[in-house]
Amino acid sequence: MPITSRILEVAAADPDQLAIVGGPSGSPAHDESAHHAEGAKVPRSLTYAQLVADSATMFAAVDALHRAQTDPPTPAPETHAIPITAVSLTSAFETSRIIAGLAGFRAVSATIDPRWPLDHQVGVITTTGIGLVISDSPPLAEALVAAGWTGTVITATDFQAREAAIDPADTAPPTVREAHESFLMLFSSGTTSNPKAFIKTRQQYRDNVAVSSAHLEPFAGVATLAPGPVSYSLTLYAVVESLATGGSVHVADDFDPFTMGSRITGEAITRVVAVPAVVKALAEAARRTPENFHGLDLVVTGGANLPASIRSALADVLPDARLISYYGAAEIGFIGDSRDGDGTWISIYDTIGVEVRDESGARLPDGEIGTVWIHAAACSDGYVTGTTDAQLRRPDGWATVGDQGRIENGLLQLAGRAGDIAITGGHKVSLPEVERAFEGFDREDPRSGKGRLGEVCAIALPDDGLGSIVALVIEPGALGSGSHAGDGESTLPDKAALLAQARAKLAPQFVPRRFYLVDRLPRTVGGKIRRHEAVDLVMSGKAQRL
Repeated sequence: MPITSRILEVAAADPDQLAIVGGPSGSPAHDESAHHAEGAKVPRSLTYAQLVADSATMFAAVDALHRAQTDPPTPAPETHAIPITAVSLTSAFETSRIIAGLAGFRAVSATIDPRWPLDHQVGVITTTGIGLVISDSPPLAEALVAAGWTGTVITATDFQAREAAIDPADTAPPTVREAHESFLMLFSSGTTSNPKAFIKTRQQYRDNVAVSSAHLEPFAGVATLAPGPVSYSLTLYAVVESLATGGSVHVADDFDPFTMGSRITGEAITRVVAVPAVVKALAEAARRTPENFHGLDLVVTGGANLPASIRSALADVLPDARLISYYGAAEIGFIGDSRDGDGTWISIYDTIGVEVRDESGARLPDGEIGTVWIHAAACSDGYVTGTTDAQLRRPDGWATVGDQGRIENGLLQLAGRAGDIAITGGHKVSLPEVERAFEGFDREDPRSGKGRLGEVCAIALPDDGLGSIVALVIEPGALGSGSHAGDGESTLPDKAALLAQARAKLAPQFVPRRFYLVDRLPRTVGGKIRRHEAVDLVMSGKAQRL
């Protein structure tokens, strides 16, 4: 169902149904009357009828800002000359309403994470031809001027003032757009490498909504909580799919375990879409105040590996809440999901094609690790010119983002990205699989008792004889980072116990040959461990060998 079509339908049939709801104290939201004075307190929600009215003045303000430019940036050719408006704000509500509001007009929208390195932000803006940026960051505005960019940067407050100055009577209403029209510009990364941009057409998003609607239950009228930056594709898609199916999306700038329970109860939320780290925090919050979470029916997670311990923790405290861990890629769309275990064995959706191939493109026998190739109607045509030389989709429609995996008994098991595979003694070793062997591992110390192991990162180190060897880099657990036991400090992990755990859980070629300890593993701004930087810590002698 097209997003604008459903928004207009719900606005006509049930105008007071909530469309977008922000946090209780929240970042600056948009005035529901669309005419607030600067500094005035503003509501934190929009009904469907208000969203329709809001979108008309919003597009009028955006269109005027683009038209006022004397030397506008040239949009990437993949947009077919439609001007690009980017939002780089920490406010999930403000970002959501802009993306939803522009959907009914000739506009391409993009979300840029304000936590990206500044050079990455400047790079995607100047390379892709983004013409308007809504941002509260003075350093970004200054850097764009220094880079010779000819577009416009405007703060959220100034943008809202321009909207308020527009007479609604002079604005056109949103309309259902043509299927082939460019809709969103998304980015594949922005933390460890230069971001790769790609375009989603309206039809590709409609195809994606058709898949998620069939399997992930974003039903009409359902209240979905999607906490976290809307620059994350998981959160952004939760906003789009909720509006495209006639639901209400409740957003938050981040996950606050002290307020989420009260929101779930007070706002009658039955569905949550969040990354695994947030699901873990949700389970911990529910353990403290389970009465606030009893209305929760479904938790949908994706974007990272789901440890089995998180599924168990949620089931223990909320036995009636279901957990679906989906596998997908922003460039390609939803591919399949897992409803038990650690989420690595994926049931493929019936409309999606999956093959595992070797480096030459030949299909591999079941059980062998190779590159995962996908055939999906929602797949983007390719990456935006100038942001990468990588190929996404072949002429026959099959595409890959470099994920590795194997197929057995009709199920797909993920093994990480290409950099997550080590070749040791001629064997392919999935480094994420090595890490999963240590989930929930407890070590026994005669003085302090049990202490849970912290985060781990499996890496490949060069070796003259085997090509590479597997090593495990360890972060101290929850008891602290001390080197001896007592008074809340943790003990150093015992190498013999770690080896015994690995040998019990893994094939011989997967067992780490070395173990290292670091105070803290390097992470992206989104919390994912940076494997290549963990290798750098070991190779530079900054990690302690056990």
